[in-house]
Amino acid sequence: MPDDQIVPLDASPGDRIAEAVKLFGEHDVADRASALLGGANEGEEFLLWVGGQHAQGILDGAPALYWPEVWGARTLLYAWDAAAAPAVQLGLSNQAWRVREMCARVAIARKLPFASELALLLTDEVARVRAMAARALGELGEYEEAIQVKALLTDPEVEVRRAAGNSVRELAKRLDRPIE
Repeated sequence: MPDDQIVPLDASPGDRIAEAVKLFGEHDVADRASALLGGANEGEEFLLWVGGQHAQGILDGAPALYWPEVWGARTLLYAWDAAAAPAVQLGLSNQAWRVREMCARVAIARKLPFASELALLLTDEVARVRAMAARALGELGEYEEAIQVKALLTDPEVEVRRAAGNSVRELAKRLDRPIE
């Protein structure tokens, strides 16, 4: 990516990524986002494109933690290439919960066939990950996963129970059979 581009740091992620795609092409942006999701260093400018103002803070010395991987995954909501699917699949088992949650979002958006990996997230220690996995399986799962999602109807967290209920209804409708 050329160094003379001005990155709109305060723009929304969708707007920043749309601009990056116009400038560099969807394949290049998705490829670099996949690499970032996998832990690669894709350079400061790319980090600014995908992370905006927050990325500038990291470049100024704040700890990166898991944010570059999250931004790599989030970028795949806006720029896609099928070659990115393995990175998303691997990201579903990332140690950082925000990465797992974002990869489940990408799986929904891109209709990725990762039901078995998503089913493992139904028992995640983080409620937001369990809820997103239930949502994803509502879109992508089959009857076997529907039974697992149904078990979350008694989860201690209301957001998980709500997501599970919506997903069980969606699965029953999509599969055209009751979930028992």
